[in-house]
Amino acid sequence: MRKFFSSFSSTFLKMTKKIKIGVIGGSGLYNLDHMKFIEEIHPETPWGYPSSKVIIVEDPKGFRIAFLTRHGIGHKYNPSEVPSRANIAALKHIGVEIIIAFSAVGSLQEEIKCRDFVIPDQIIDRTKGIRPSTFFEGGAAAHVTFADPFNSLLADLIYSNRKCIEEPENDGQSRPRLTVHRNKTLVCMEGPAFSTRAESKLYRSWNCDVINMSVLPEAKLAKEVEIAYQMICMSTDYDCWKQDEEVVSVENVLTNLNQNVENAKKLLAEILPDLEQALNDGKFDNLKGVMKKSCITNSNIMNEETIKKLNYILPGYFE
Repeated sequence: MRKFFSSFSSTFLKMTKKIKIGVIGGSGLYNLDHMKFIEEIHPETPWGYPSSKVIIVEDPKGFRIAFLTRHGIGHKYNPSEVPSRANIAALKHIGVEIIIAFSAVGSLQEEIKCRDFVIPDQIIDRTKGIRPSTFFEGGAAAHVTFADPFNSLLADLIYSNRKCIEEPENDGQSRPRLTVHRNKTLVCMEGPAFSTRAESKLYRSWNCDVINMSVLPEAKLAKEVEIAYQMICMSTDYDCWKQDEEVVSVENVLTNLNQNVENAKKLLAEILPDLEQALNDGKFDNLKGVMKKSCITNSNIMNEETIKKLNYILPGYFE
């Protein structure tokens, strides 16, 4: 245990500012090279190393964010292999209070076109229980509230800045070139294979709107460490339900992803000032202390190893 604490502390002490905003990049979004590089760290957490180095960058206004690519450099982890606990633990330990997570998704509805963005508010879990999905185990049990898996304030702030991505038309007026949908349901499947046609039609019959392979357990883990979390979904295909469209493939997904990355970076740059202001105004403070009430296990009976691990992400809660 001493190893990962000392290893992390030596790098963390280099930082001159506390990093409160984290960004997780999904397929296609592997860097924030439009921002100023500050430093990088790769801490060993009690749950192992994160999927990539955490890159600290700064925008022109001086806002600093921590960026982590979900699938690792070169996209080496499939969705079931992503070390989500290490990813979330590393971000939490450096002070992150907000996470904006980007993800490629398939559209299950006609109205959500390829290259549209979606801000979901609900999740249906179709993973198969093979992904570690909680920090509370080994002598500690907690039941986090997950009725609303995303943070509504974050969703509002993102949606209010959607018109930043515009382009001029022939009449000199600007028109939005990015359509953003909200209040949609995201279904998370196991993967790594894409859906069968029967599955895709089933999800449509459930009124699901988009599908991906990565929102879980990421969103649950963020809840457990009291981080405000919102995923921004980038539509790349129509899954396989739409008979008049090409069946989803890596090739056509990547084509649309490359177009989406520019919009993702521009939207992120636009929302950062609002996120910083919301943090300064204490609008996310209501999340702090929630897990003290969610843990059902008496700390007096927790073993020392479990307490040390939990104190890494929730210091002082389980002394």
